[in-house]
Amino acid sequence: MKPTLFVLAAGMGSRYGGLKQLDTVGPHGETIMDYSIYDALQAGFGKVVFVIRKDFEDDFRKIVLSKYEGHIPTEVCFQSIDDLPEGYTCPADRTKPWGTNHAVLMGKNAINEPFAVINADDFYGRDAFKVIADELSKPHDKKGDYCMVGFRVGNTLTENGSVSRGVCSTENGNLTSVVERTKIYYNDKGEIVFLDENGVEQPLDANVPVSMNLWGFTPDYFDYSEREFKKFLDKDINTPKSEFFIPLAVDALIHNGEATVKVLDTTSKWFGVTYSEDRPGVVEKLASLHAQGEYPEKLF
Repeated sequence: MKPTLFVLAAGMGSRYGGLKQLDTVGPHGETIMDYSIYDALQAGFGKVVFVIRKDFEDDFRKIVLSKYEGHIPTEVCFQSIDDLPEGYTCPADRTKPWGTNHAVLMGKNAINEPFAVINADDFYGRDAFKVIADELSKPHDKKGDYCMVGFRVGNTLTENGSVSRGVCSTENGNLTSVVERTKIYYNDKGEIVFLDENGVEQPLDANVPVSMNLWGFTPDYFDYSEREFKKFLDKDINTPKSEFFIPLAVDALIHNGEATVKVLDTTSKWFGVTYSEDRPGVVEKLASLHAQGEYPEKLF
């Protein structure tokens, strides 16, 4: 059974200033998603499922999905802040989406095979897709048998502002904890730091593995996630900016002894468009990859 690629494309793009999922950055109008889909197809994925917002469905189908016809099967599901488990009601003042793991939950009825989760606006590199496709294609005969691709934090930053990363600790190749740090950046001395819960800068070694939301799950993850989401809502439903991140759920499952997450190494280097100032650099890097023959003149 070929694994499925699950693309999180419902983000509001608030820091970037627009729907960056649809921004064209390749030499022939390709989006970053196009490169991920192309690399995933080469790596052996058999289907792509996108989670998007309903309000840009028409543009998404016209601009994005149409180009994949005849190349790989696709499906679409939708994320809405009102889509909560039975018994829970979205607060009237809530405007922010519930986060990446809430987006993952939206795929429950569309995915029945091992799947990899990615962000729509991140370039992961072909090797990253290959290593996770190989892992997901292996037999999985028990629940909670997951994986992730670990990137070195020093290879995942932008000079144009702070980023959010799941900072990982490992033992014997398995993830022992992942803590979402929402403010990682270069300080005035050029050092990599993050802001802790008290707003104090803490140093971060450039080689520390971080999650770029390239996770590998089996379908049992959906039930675990729904349970953990209810716990999250019981605690934080009335906190307007609270988010249910993937690392929150994964970390809980690891510490409960319900999941083992293998950390996969990769030679790939991440880049992406977190801020509008990042765009020219991404365009330049992609043009270079085409010129070097890493990608064909046109992907689809």
